Amino acid sequence: MTKITILIHCKDRPNIIATVTNFIAEKKGNIVYLDQHVDTQEDIFFMRLESEFYDAHFSTETFKTCFKTELADQLQTKWRIYSSEKKPKMALFVSKYDHCLYDILGRYNSDELNLELPFIVSNHKDLEQIAVNFNIPFYHIPVTKATKAEAEAEQLKLLETHQIDFVVLARYMQIISPKLIDRYPNKIINIHHSFLPAFVGAKPYHSAYKRGVKIIGATSHYITEELDAGPIIEQDVARVTHAYAIKDLIAKGRDLEKIVLSNAIKQHSERKVMVYNNKTVVFT
Repeated sequence: MTKITILIHCKDRPNIIATVTNFIAEKKGNIVYLDQHVDTQEDIFFMRLESEFYDAHFSTETFKTCFKTELADQLQTKWRIYSSEKKPKMALFVSKYDHCLYDILGRYNSDELNLELPFIVSNHKDLEQIAVNFNIPFYHIPVTKATKAEAEAEQLKLLETHQIDFVVLARYMQIISPKLIDRYPNKIINIHHSFLPAFVGAKPYHSAYKRGVKIIGATSHYITEELDAGPIIEQDVARVTHAYAIKDLIAKGRDLEKIVLSNAIKQHSERKVMVYNNKTVVFT
């Protein structure tokens, strides 16, 4: 059995769902999931569909060709088709903070994440032992102002060698250059606290504490050239009170960060996210 996931978006019109589902039926596929959304302001139709094929001779590549010529070209739709036979490959970029890394590796180790993790790369050596403990290859690539271009060239070579599909910045404390962003558009996932833009700088929790904030949160999004302004994948918040010390705010913030980032990874790797006009449609 081969399971495929189809993502499409196009100008909204009548009978799109019927056209696609009839096509699947003609190819002897069994639809096991279907969800759709219409952006009424932009008049754009979005759909995610999962279908199973039990023919031993089924070919995903042949199906893609037929889908394009017999359906997608006529509907003038943008589309992507993924097969369950191929797990997406993820690279982790880290620095010194370990909370997100531990959470991701724990979920990966227990098969909660349907992906492959060929390596971890860091601009510091602090977290190398964690990678060793989980038996994941670790690459130390130092980054300074003078060596940033050289370091990114080395990172890019690693990504291409391992045929990485997407990158996760698990509290990687470096700004990603346009060269890497252009190579992986909407495929580099970041996490940060949701105090931005109110509390910027190195100690946002200290600033928030002084203002007596009542809600803290975390945001995971795709990287764009505009810092922390890419399409949002996942967010969460928690209420706090005057009784919280700074260390309590930081602890709660880190809890949110690791949960939000892992959820974003799961949604992306399961092909549930569609990006349009710097926004996302995230199917459940």
